Amino acid sequence: MNIIEVKNLSKSFGDFNAVKDISFDVQKGEVFGFLGPNGAGKTTTINMLTGLAKPSSGEIKIADKDGIRQIKKVQRIIGIVPDESNLYDDLSGYENLVFCASLYGIKKEVRNKRALELLRQFDLDNTGDRPFKAYSKGMKRKLTIAAGIVHDPEILFLDEPTTGIDVGSARQIRQLVRDLNERGKTIFLTTHYIEEAERLCHRIGFIVGGKIVKERTVEDLMNEAQQEHTVEFVLDEQMEGILEALHKHFPEFSFKNDQKDRIRVSYSERIELMPLMRFFDENAMNVSEARIIKPSLEEIFVKITGIEVDKMKKETEGGRK
Repeated sequence: MNIIEVKNLSKSFGDFNAVKDISFDVQKGEVFGFLGPNGAGKTTTINMLTGLAKPSSGEIKIADKDGIRQIKKVQRIIGIVPDESNLYDDLSGYENLVFCASLYGIKKEVRNKRALELLRQFDLDNTGDRPFKAYSKGMKRKLTIAAGIVHDPEILFLDEPTTGIDVGSARQIRQLVRDLNERGKTIFLTTHYIEEAERLCHRIGFIVGGKIVKERTVEDLMNEAQQEHTVEFVLDEQMEGILEALHKHFPEFSFKNDQKDRIRVSYSERIELMPLMRFFDENAMNVSEARIIKPSLEEIFVKITGIEVDKMKKETEGGRK
């Protein structure tokens, strides 16, 4: 059952088309990931789905409600965690949660209890009386997520939830996302971290330049990628011109030499090792290891989008400094 349906959605800012005629759906109870580089249209899409930006064209349906004309009704059942915190620096963690609860019309005695419950759930109960500005980046992120679910929404929108925080806090937040999903929450997640999408998401939409270039379950993406077989050879030393020689002897294979002492061989069918081993032996090259390589989601992303992951991370982190 689809809880979010998007059809031909576009958003322009003057002559710039940030989101270009995208269509997708999100199933009730799943974690749906939007994966792409900085400026791909991830945040703009979330802003349209949550009523923070008006689409230039297209349709949005959320929980059987018109996500454009009935956005006030939609906002009662969704939680929003923006890429940068929207909480108040001078209020304590507890006061921020109570204030957010009051915005949703939650009664005083209920919102006070709810704030304390969330502080405990997010391991912030010992810091609930501290001002928000005194929190670490990881603590701020956790409290921002807590504020996003203070009214117990059906759907949670998370925009880059672990960007700019330490590894330990990122791990905690990923576990919180899993816990929320296990409790039945539908989660729409944007990220530029490949490993995060692979760990958390049931389905992924790759978005580049405002367009969705691929949408599949993680399992289907892996199965598609595994139709190509890859073997990695680890050599004791690198020989000049080895790739050119390999291409000449084995024109049906594709070769990569990303690391000085490693060569990857790929082919659409199972790769026979002996012909390659004989080639290395005849060229006085000692192979210390040969192993079958299963594709990662990172490699799938690079293949689909043509964008190198390291470059994507640097651009995103540079844009947030």
